[in-house]
Amino acid sequence: MEAAGKVETVFRARGLSKTYRTGEVEVHALRDVDLDVTRGEFIVLLGPSGSGKSTLLNILGGLDVPSAGQVMFGAQDLSAATESQLTAYRRRHVGFVFQFYNLIPSLTVRENIALVTDIVADPMPVDEAIDRVGLTPRRDHFPAQLSGGEQQRVAIARAIVKRPEVLLCDEPTGALDYQTGKLVLDVIAHVNEEIGTTAIIITHNAAIAGMADRVVYLGDGRILRIEANAHKIKPSELTW
Repeated sequence: MEAAGKVETVFRARGLSKTYRTGEVEVHALRDVDLDVTRGEFIVLLGPSGSGKSTLLNILGGLDVPSAGQVMFGAQDLSAATESQLTAYRRRHVGFVFQFYNLIPSLTVRENIALVTDIVADPMPVDEAIDRVGLTPRRDHFPAQLSGGEQQRVAIARAIVKRPEVLLCDEPTGALDYQTGKLVLDVIAHVNEEIGTTAIIITHNAAIAGMADRVVYLGDGRILRIEANAHKIKPSELTW
């Protein structure tokens, strides 16, 4: 039980490094990264391609493991977990949203979202998830009948229907135009604020940093600096 007023740490990473080997070539994707993330935070990971953003997100999400260092999710040591333990962790605790929507073309909006409700103990009602992303009128449509922004909102609904503690988003607006991108960011912000889901977003777009509690700047596999926003900007106010 957390003491009154005490901030709960969701992720605690210490000395995280990740090296990929291709033949005799070594790629150092992460180098000695330390990071704490608290419950309910909205974090933006910002940096150029190759800076380590996706590698860090994948390790936090249990999709990859570090070559060195430790990452804790609460009391669970993800860096020492077996593959089956990581699978259980992803199912129970994490919602993923990627740049490409990964929807099943032959299933409706409602069916795409309902697919994941069988793998968790206490899913959100499917229609509630659809309503939260503003797609109730489109619930019986197929992906091909939806715009890119609508498909991305389906992907967000599919992620949040599990009631995840953490929502991890890798370039969620990368394939979208300006106005549609802001709508998608607004949905993610609402999930963070209304449900209290910890949200971590990867982006190349520095303007999006304004809506975060903290911005983590990465370069060459390292955290260059971390900045807190005294005043968060609403997605509708972002310009780029």
